[in-house]
Amino acid sequence: MRQAAVLVTPAMGKGAPPGVDSGEFLLALAEDTYEIVAGLDLVEPVILAAGVDGLEDLAWPGTRVIALPDSGGVAEAFAALAPYGEDAVVISGDAPDLPPLLIGKLFRELGRAPIAVCPAEGGGAVAMAARLPFPDWAKAGLEEDDVVARLRAQAPGRRMVATGPGWHRLRVPADVARLDPGLEGWDNTRALLTGR
Repeated sequence: MRQAAVLVTPAMGKGAPPGVDSGEFLLALAEDTYEIVAGLDLVEPVILAAGVDGLEDLAWPGTRVIALPDSGGVAEAFAALAPYGEDAVVISGDAPDLPPLLIGKLFRELGRAPIAVCPAEGGGAVAMAARLPFPDWAKAGLEEDDVVARLRAQAPGRRMVATGPGWHRLRVPADVARLDPGLEGWDNTRALLTGR
């Protein structure tokens, strides 16, 4: 079984623009990112809650919501998913307009490499996919500046870390400008930002 898990941490509310409550912003981002993975075919959606409560209310019936340590590291995330499938992708909860196709590309890359990364504009990663169990040698997470280079330096062989196309995350208030009003989705974030 393939799993697509949305990782939600308290820091993901820091991108709230002035006048928008950071807690509400965090929940809107998380719900929109979850809606992306919940709509994927042949993938089990999961929410990984690292120090954030109340995420069960965002999930469709039957969705696992797994509590992680507050640190919310990638290794802990993949370890929590390992009992439930062979391949998984962990998606940062602050990517409410991530095209589903990019998640599919990460799963496809796992056919040739044990780890695949969707780099984030401005550093870090939007998502990371891995064959489970997560490789012991991989010590870089979604917040590392040059996660792909770090993982490749740690890998015991060539071609063990694949990359897909990059995307953006909403980490600081200015990142809200990256959202495309013409792009479908991100309904909860859109409603919050427009005051609807």
